[in-house]
Formats: sequence, C-alpha cells, structure tokens
Amino acid sequence: MDSMTARQRDPCTLVRMLALRGLGNIALGSPEKVRVKETPAVVLATHRAQHVVVKTVRKHGAQLLASMMNGMDDKDDPHHTVALEVMSSLSKLLAFIEERDIRSMLLHIAIRIRPFFDSENHELRRSSIVLFGNLTKFSAGSCEDAFFEQILNGLVTLLLHLQDPKPEVIKACKFALRMCGPSMGCPVLCDMFQNHLHEDRTLHYGEFMNDVCKHLMQSYPDTLSRLVATNLFYFKSNWADIRAAAPMFVGFLVLHVDKVHGQQLNLDELIAALTVLLKDPVAAVRVKVAETLGRLVRIA
Repeated sequence: MDSMTARQRDPCTLVRMLALRGLGNIALGSPEKVRVKETPAVVLATHRAQHVVVKTVRKHGAQLLASMMNGMDDKDDPHHTVALEVMSSLSKLLAFIEERDIRSMLLHIAIRIRPFFDSENHELRRSSIVLFGNLTKFSAGSCEDAFFEQILNGLVTLLLHLQDPKPEVIKACKFALRMCGPSMGCPVLCDMFQNHLHEDRTLHYGEFMNDVCKHLMQSYPDTLSRLVATNLFYFKSNWADIRAAAPMFVGFLVLHVDKVHGQQLNLDELIAALTVLLKDPVAAVRVKVAETLGRLVRIA
C-alpha cells in the first residue's frame, strides 16, 4: 500500500492511474474466487480470502479513501483517466469500507462526481452514476438530510439519462435510482424504481415518467421550480433523445402540480425556452415541446 500510494506522485498519468487501480483491487481478494470447480478446499480458501479482504480494507479504510480523494483532485489529468479509475475503485472498496471512514467524505465525493454524470465520455458517465448509487448505502443517519439534497440535485439527470444513447449508462441510471429510492421518503416512488427499473427489462419511458412526476408533485410540490430549472439545462443537450425527454419531463410536472404550487414557475422564461426548442431539427423533440406548451394552460 505504501509503495502504491507513493506512486500517486509520479509524473506519468498512467502510473498514477495504475497505482489507484492497484489500491482498488485490494477489494477483489484471492484468485481462488474465480475457479470454476468449487471444491471444499476452494470454498474454504475463498472464505479466508474474503475475510482477509474485509480486514485489510477496514484497517486501512481511511488511508485508501484519502488516496482516492487525492486521485479525484488530480490537476494534471485533462482526460480524467485518473478520476475514472478512482470512481471504479471506490465502487469496489465501498462494499468493505467502515461507515465511520466514509461518512466525513460522503458529501464531498457526491458533489465531486456530479459533473461527470453529463460527460461526453460514456465511461465517465457510467462510473460516476454507479458510484453515486453505491454512496447511498451510507446516507442514513446524520447525513440523511444533506444527502437527500444531493439526490434531488441529481434526480433529473438520472431520470433523463434513462434515455442515454449508451445502454451501459442506462443500466447505471437504473441501478442508481433503485439505490436512491429508499432515501427519498416516498414509498410509492421507491416501489416504482424497484419494480420498473430492472437492468435488462424494457422501460416504457413516457408512462414511467408520467407516474414519477405525479408522485413527485404529490410528495415534493415545493421542488417544482428546481426540477424545471434543471430540465431547462438539458434543452441544449447534444443527445436528441434527452432533448426530447426534458420538455416531456417539464410537461408531466406541470400536468400533475396543483395550481397554487404552479405559481413557482416563471412562465415567461419557460415559454421562451420552449419556443427556442420548438425549432429543433429533430421532429420528436418538437412534438414533445408542442405537447408541453399545451399543458402550460393548466397553470397560466
């Protein structure tokens, strides 16, 4: 560990990245685990190896997390190869890290990885979203309210990226949303995420989003302006499916909000943004915009 930690100061980006991979691989345990034939001796060796992994990671948890955070803040990593390795390694280590070691860093990690949700690099999108899902396991207790804020900050992004062009990113979003569900304080939404977001099952996105927005507005009507503002950012997305999903998301929110809470919205700003998007070259986007404009009558 000391040797690999020292390599984090190496001038070569690849060496720094591989050092972090080595630290993360502590969580993988013994190669006996991958043998096909599980004889009693192999099973015993596997249990022993797993015990060693747990003991090692827990003993050095604070040091491992410090190394990961140093890697996350690598200033000489323009292509984020080190950050990608950090996120992948953290997801492996979190299964064994003691709760007391991660709690002080939980919010910092969540905030730090959030910009990667929209990275042009799909591996960065996937890894950051999976890591966010894994972080929710530690959100109960003293961090619950603060982490709930982080879930709200990322919720629109996770729901919109269910329309991501990369299937592996869609699977990551489904996983993260299933993990976030129990922390949201809305049993119906939690059940929806658990029941509908199976990784290999087709999702009827429009119907799903309609139901999600109904329960969001029933449980958290005060978040309307916040959710709409985040969606407006995605009106300029490079991906047409997400540009179409964002106005649809807004339209369903408006459809299910009561008139009193609907007054949160700046209608002039929203209509102006929708009018610009109405000129989108993709017909599917224009259709969703037109539908949403029609729904604004409810709160006008």
